[in-house]
Amino acid sequence: MTRITARLLLRLRQYRSQLRPLAETLRIWVFGALIGVAGGYAVLGFQLAIDSVATLLYGVDETLLASAGHALPAWRVMLAPVIGGLIVSAALLSARHFGWLPEGRPQGITEVIESRAITGVRISLKEGAASAAISAISLGSGASAGREGPAVHLGASIAQAVTNLVGLRARDARTLLGCGAAAAVSASFNAPIAGVLFALEVVLGNYALSIFGPVTLASVMAAVIVRSHVGDSPAFFVPPYAPATPADVPFAAAFGVVAGLTALAFLFSTSKLTRWVGDFCRRTKAPIELAPVVAGVAIGGVGVFYPEVLSVGYEATQNALENEYGIRLLTIFLILKIFATAITLSCRFGGGVFSTGVYLGAMSGAAYGLVLSRVFEGFVAEPTFYAMVGIGAVAGAILGAPISTTLVVFELTRDYQMTIALLAAVSVATFVTQSAFGRSYFHWQLSRRGYDLSDGPQGVVLQTTRVRDVMMRLPDADEPLSEEAPRLLVTTNLGDALAAMEEADKPGLPVVGLDDDTMPIGYLSRVKALAAYNKALIDLHVEHHR
Repeated sequence: MTRITARLLLRLRQYRSQLRPLAETLRIWVFGALIGVAGGYAVLGFQLAIDSVATLLYGVDETLLASAGHALPAWRVMLAPVIGGLIVSAALLSARHFGWLPEGRPQGITEVIESRAITGVRISLKEGAASAAISAISLGSGASAGREGPAVHLGASIAQAVTNLVGLRARDARTLLGCGAAAAVSASFNAPIAGVLFALEVVLGNYALSIFGPVTLASVMAAVIVRSHVGDSPAFFVPPYAPATPADVPFAAAFGVVAGLTALAFLFSTSKLTRWVGDFCRRTKAPIELAPVVAGVAIGGVGVFYPEVLSVGYEATQNALENEYGIRLLTIFLILKIFATAITLSCRFGGGVFSTGVYLGAMSGAAYGLVLSRVFEGFVAEPTFYAMVGIGAVAGAILGAPISTTLVVFELTRDYQMTIALLAAVSVATFVTQSAFGRSYFHWQLSRRGYDLSDGPQGVVLQTTRVRDVMMRLPDADEPLSEEAPRLLVTTNLGDALAAMEEADKPGLPVVGLDDDTMPIGYLSRVKALAAYNKALIDLHVEHHR
C-alpha cells in the first residue's frame, strides 16, 4: 500500500510539473485577451477625444477638416492650432512639474521599444494617459501628425499596469507589452493582422511561437471591440479601377526610389529641425515646453490656405485615392505635410508618424501615377493603384517596418491586386532610406538617447547592462585609488567595461561610485563580465526561439 501511495504521489508531482508551464501560458493568454479588450476601448476613447477637441475648435470632427476647413473663417483655422499649442504647453509644464512626463514631452512608440529593449525602463499608466490626452488636444487642434503612436503607447502602458499588478517575469512582461501594441494598431486601423505583425516586427523584434499566440489574441479582441461599436469598414475605400498589368511591376519598383526619397525628406527634415529647436532653446534658455505655441502659429498659417494638411489627414488621403487632386496640388500637399509634421514633432506637439507616412505615400504615389498615365496612357494602372502602393512604400521606409506596413495596406484597402508591385516598391524604398539615413524613425529617436539597436540583441545587452548589475561588491574597502589607476564607474555599460579592461590589459578593474571616484565600492573581473554577457545572450536566444 505504501508503495502504491508513493507511486501515486510521484505521478502527481510529474503531472504538476508538466501542467505548471501550461498554466503559466494560459495565464498570459488570458491577460493578453484582457489587454486587447482594454486597448480597444482605450483607442476608441482616444479617437473620440480627438474628434471632441476638433468639434470644439473647428465645429467639425477631425475626419472632415480637409473639406470643412475651406468653408471656415480664416481666423478660426488660424487660431485653433495656436489655442491647441497654448493648452499643450501648459499641459507639458504641468506634467513635468507633477512627474507625469519627467522629460517634458509626450511619448509614443519609441518609448515602447525602449521599454522592451532596455532593462529597467518602464511605462507608467499615468504617462500613457498624459501622453494620450496631450496628443488628443494636439491632433484635435490641427497639429500635423498621426494618432497611432500615442495609441500604441497607451496600449503598452495598460499592459505595463497589468504586469505591475500581477507581477510577471521580464519575458512575460515583454509579451504583454506586445499585446498592448498589437491591440492599439488593430483598433486604430481596424486591421488585426497588421496589428500582430507590427507588434512582432517593430516593438518586440521577435517572432517566437510562445509570443505569437497572446499577441494575436489581443489584436483580435481589440478588433472585435472596435467592430462591435463602429462596424467593419476599412479605414479607406478604394474606388474601382482597371487591373494592373505586368508593366506596372517595374514601374512600381522605380517608384520605390521616389518613395524612398520622400521618406528621406521627411526623416532629414524632422531630425534637423528637432536638433535646431533643441539647440535654440538651450542657447536662449527658453523653456522648450513653450515651443508648441510657435508651432501652432506655423501650422495655422498653413491650414488657412491648405486645411488638407491639418491633423491626421485621412480625408485628404481618401481624396488622393479617388484621384481628386492634380499633380500640382499633390506636390504642394506633399511638401507642406513634411514641413507641418516636422514642425509638429520637433516642437513637442503630441502625435506619431504612421499616419503621416500613409498620407505622404498616397500623395507621392498618386502624383507618380498621374505622370505615368499621361506618358504611357493605356499601358499602366490608374493613379489609385500607385497611391495604394505609395502608402506601403513610404510608411514602411519611415518606420523601418516593410512587412507590417504591407499588411496595413492590404487591410486598410481590402485590395490585394497590387501584391507584387507593393513588395517591389517597399523593398526599394526601404533600401534607399536605410542607405542614406541609416536607421528608421524610431531607431533615430533611440540613438538620440544613447542607444543603438542596429547591432541586434548582442549589441543591446552590451549597451544596457551596467557594471553595478554584475560587479562584486567591496563594502570594506578603505584604500583609495591613485589618480592614474584605471577604474570603472557603476553606470558604465558592459561593452565599455570590457573595452576598458582590454585597454588597461587587466583581468579586472575596481569600480567606483558617482559621488567619490577614488574609493572602490566593487570589482568587476573580465570572467564575470563575459559570464553575465553569455547568460543574457542565452536568455534572449531562448525567448526568441520558443
